[in-house]
Amino acid sequence: MELNEKIKNARTNAGLTQEEVAEKIKVTRQTLSNWETGKFLPDIASIINLSEIYKVSLDELLKGDHKYKSKMKKANKVAKTNEKVITATGVVLLIVLALYSISKFTGGSFYDFSMAALPWILYAVGLAFVITYLNMKSGK
Repeated sequence: MELNEKIKNARTNAGLTQEEVAEKIKVTRQTLSNWETGKFLPDIASIINLSEIYKVSLDELLKGDHKYKSKMKKANKVAKTNEKVITATGVVLLIVLALYSISKFTGGSFYDFSMAALPWILYAVGLAFVITYLNMKSGK
C-alpha cells in the first residue's frame, strides 16, 4: 500500500476530517487532500506530525512505499550536490579574497588583473547560487 492510501486510511480510522488534521499540522485542507490522493508527497516533518496525530508508527506509514523512498533518495542527492556547490563557492571566495588582499598591497598589474577578474568571479558565484537554488527546487 502506498503512503497516500495509508495516511487516508489512518485519518478515517482516527475519525478525523481533512479540515481537522490540516488545522493541527498547519497546512491547507487541499494540501492534505493532495497527499491523500497521491498528487504530492508530504515532507518528513509532516509525516511525523501525521504519525503522532493518527497514533500510527512511522514504520507503518513509510515501509513499502517506493515512491517516497525514491523522493528521499533524490532529496539526498540534491542536498549533497548543493553542499558541494556551496563548499566550492566558499573556497573560491576565500581564494579571491586572499588574492585581492595581496594585490591591494603589491599594486601594479596584479591589482589591475584582480580588478578586471572580480566581476567575472562574482558572476560565477551568482551562477553557483542559481544552480543551488534550481537543485533545491527540482528536489521537491
